[in-house]
Amino acid sequence: MRIFVAGSSGQLARALKARAAQHGHVVETFGRPALDLAVPGDFEGLIAAQAPDVVINAAAYTAVDRAESEAGLAMAVNRGGAGHLAAAARRLGLPFLHVSTDYVFDGEKGAPYVEGDATAPLGVYGTSKFEGEAAVLDAHPEALIFRTGWVYGADGGNFVRTMVRLAGEREHLDIVADRFGNPTHAADLADALLAIAPQARSGAGIFHLAGSVEASWFDLAEGVMAQLEAAGRTVPALGRISGDAYVAPAPRPRDSRLDCSLAERTFGVRLPGWPDSLGAAVAAILIGERKAR
Repeated sequence: MRIFVAGSSGQLARALKARAAQHGHVVETFGRPALDLAVPGDFEGLIAAQAPDVVINAAAYTAVDRAESEAGLAMAVNRGGAGHLAAAARRLGLPFLHVSTDYVFDGEKGAPYVEGDATAPLGVYGTSKFEGEAAVLDAHPEALIFRTGWVYGADGGNFVRTMVRLAGEREHLDIVADRFGNPTHAADLADALLAIAPQARSGAGIFHLAGSVEASWFDLAEGVMAQLEAAGRTVPALGRISGDAYVAPAPRPRDSRLDCSLAERTFGVRLPGWPDSLGAAVAAILIGERKAR
């Protein structure tokens, strides 16, 4: 298949490009300035010129805290741009896969969320992604929307990369231990989307697609430190703190775990859990550090 990917510099877009050949696909990624979701242009012409079989939107405004002061930009990208891109795909008769987030929930359910649970985003970022889901389905009713969460990898800004960096700078780190989710390796998410792409005309609507093992931020940090120790690094001591003690501009859901069984039943995909994927991610980050020196 030929796959048009909106986004080029983000960790998911990079992973889609890197993993495409293993699935027998050709992936072309497009980011700014050629494709800017904040300033909708001739998306239809850009897509048509590539003659793809499917479109995947991996582009988004993801700066959760900054979104509180840049609400207009977050909405322009995550709602307006996503809707315009979906409309262009529909006019071309192409399947459209769109990536959303666990932050559409408030985290107060106390159990993993299923697709039909009530949404209640806490901040601008979550609201922009929630409204983006509606915009996509309004523009392209046959679209597939995949909510994921806690994405990490060797590229971009993510928790695992931050832990690797801080491990080389600090002797002690306090980590939030009472916030829970599904850490998701970008490469695993890319593999799942690439496996679903040929099935894109067989379903529609919203699905959850995230790592199959839940964790707290503290659990994930412990996992990173274990990988670093195995690589011969000295690591800091970790302390547990409550999320209530972590002051940030944007509120985060306490427990945004996702039940991904519907995607597994529908498409036959189940992502590995973070204990199986974290080692590859940390190793890739360390390789990147050595190359940058």
